Amino acid sequence: MRQRARLAGDLTELDAAIIDCFACPRLVRWREQVARDKRAAFRDQDYWGRPVPGFGPADARIGVLGLAPAAHGANRTGRVFTGDRSGDWLFAALHRAGLANQSTSTHLGDGLELHGVRVLAAVRCAPPANKPTPVERDTCAPWLDRELELLAPTMRVLVCLGAFGWHAGIRALRGRGYDVPAPATFGHGAEVVAAAPDGSADVTLLGCYHPSQQNTFTGRLTEPMTDAVLARAAHLAGGV
Repeated sequence: MRQRARLAGDLTELDAAIIDCFACPRLVRWREQVARDKRAAFRDQDYWGRPVPGFGPADARIGVLGLAPAAHGANRTGRVFTGDRSGDWLFAALHRAGLANQSTSTHLGDGLELHGVRVLAAVRCAPPANKPTPVERDTCAPWLDRELELLAPTMRVLVCLGAFGWHAGIRALRGRGYDVPAPATFGHGAEVVAAAPDGSADVTLLGCYHPSQQNTFTGRLTEPMTDAVLARAAHLAGGV
């Protein structure tokens, strides 16, 4: 896995390698079972049922890091945060911030384009109950490590959705030699600067509550709260 990630020379090669991954038996079984059984509302659709790569330009100045594909969202559509309520919330916010050309993300080929932003996930397969095991998280980590390495020349901000994304982002940056001061406690609006190891540009991590229905339906995360984080990200990125 780590060798395959390292051998990917660009994001196109990395995405292709991610899609072809079968490293975690439990996740493979689950993603394929969901794709076979389907949800009644999507019975007539062909599910993706594979790992889901990142989405967005290779010269993105902002990364948005989530947990994992949703079983009937990205595991169905094949694009991260596409086809579920969390994605509806995220891409509407990106559109309001001027970081996406449209507010909806429903399927591959729907015309969605991101401006200066790449959306990615810490775990690339849909996990049962949306909870990957620590072993699955660590097995999948090299994909994120390599993606962040390829984005490093331009990426200045990493927006981390939820505590899982926050800690995955910190682990990945520290693994690449960035100095992330401790304690770096997650919270909505949390901000930590990861100092680059070689004198190149630093990366600022921004915390944002995950746009899950549990957070958005209860009002724990509101549109103004999401908009504020994305506005801060755009400001720190120097415009996108």
